[in-house]
Amino acid sequence: MTAGSLIALALTLAAGQTVADVRQLFDAGRYQEVVRAADPAAADGDPGLQFLAAQSLAKLKDDDGARRAYARLAESREEPWGAIGTSAVQVIDRQLDEALASADQAVRVGESVAEAHYQRGVVLMARKDYADAADALAKAIRLAPTLAAAYYYAGLANSRIKRIDLTANDFEMFIKLAPNAPERPEVESILRTVRGR
Repeated sequence: MTAGSLIALALTLAAGQTVADVRQLFDAGRYQEVVRAADPAAADGDPGLQFLAAQSLAKLKDDDGARRAYARLAESREEPWGAIGTSAVQVIDRQLDEALASADQAVRVGESVAEAHYQRGVVLMARKDYADAADALAKAIRLAPTLAAAYYYAGLANSRIKRIDLTANDFEMFIKLAPNAPERPEVESILRTVRGR
């Protein structure tokens, strides 16, 4: 972690918000609060917070803001975050072959970083390669068992490839980790369908 990252993280923590707190805000759909909480990190801060802020801007349908936030991450000298940011910008721009290459680079240089595998899973979902997406997201989950968004996308991927038992497990964990998530009604609807079989 760079000195700038440590300073930004200290500012965020001093404001009473831990990285886990900010992730809980994200999981609860409180995206504006995530953007505000991560703001001290925007210029040269903790890449995990920058990633959460960029994801929040995307959830808020602020594509320009998300693109700028991901581009800042792409300019990061910290790997795999630079490759993760580059991949995310390429997804926004629908350059999915390039996005996958960048996500693969993120995984190569950040094998133990859950968000690298998560980003690869997101790209594969966009490419409709659901089996490989489910595998990438399962790796993210193994590395970060409380990464609720990974369970959500893994559940979607597994539902597309008819892995019903895995779909149910992923969605049940998603609801457990993110009980106030805006995706909850959709997830519960899928679970009712899955359990009805």
